[in-house]
Amino acid sequence: MKEYSSMDTIMDTKLSTSYHVEILNSLELSGVLSHKLQLKLNVPVMLMRNLDAPRLCNGTQLRIVKLGQNILGATILTGVGKGNSVIIPRIPIIPTDLPFQFKRVQFPVKLSFAVTMNKAQGQTLQVAGVHLENPCFSHGQLYVACSRVSNAWNLHIFAPDGKTYNIVYILN
Repeated sequence: MKEYSSMDTIMDTKLSTSYHVEILNSLELSGVLSHKLQLKLNVPVMLMRNLDAPRLCNGTQLRIVKLGQNILGATILTGVGKGNSVIIPRIPIIPTDLPFQFKRVQFPVKLSFAVTMNKAQGQTLQVAGVHLENPCFSHGQLYVACSRVSNAWNLHIFAPDGKTYNIVYILN
């Protein structure tokens, strides 16, 4: 396993003494990659930014094949570039919803052992498991989850008491 730490810096040099690096490292913000990223070879990850559309888009699933210092080697598992080898660099991310600007440089990936129904839309999977402990909460989501596999024997559903609610809108 290899651990990658982000490089966090304040954009305004006048504020650099007010916000220490440890504080910046501790920030966990929506849309901003984590400070620490732990990866192993062959682990599945999901790309969190558009890098090279249409092959490398937000939501593309990859398998890590090389762990470098500033690059990751990966194989695309889903989408247009399925089966292609790619290199993923560290990229800068500058959040805009803070009272100060800082830059975090990190790999734009997250571990991806599971995906949401929305992220699975448009994908074809060999095997899928659907966890329905909480009912589907939006029109069409149950259909999306169940229609990702081409063989019904490869669809596994967990629903307490064997029941769930499906929301369907009927237009008049």
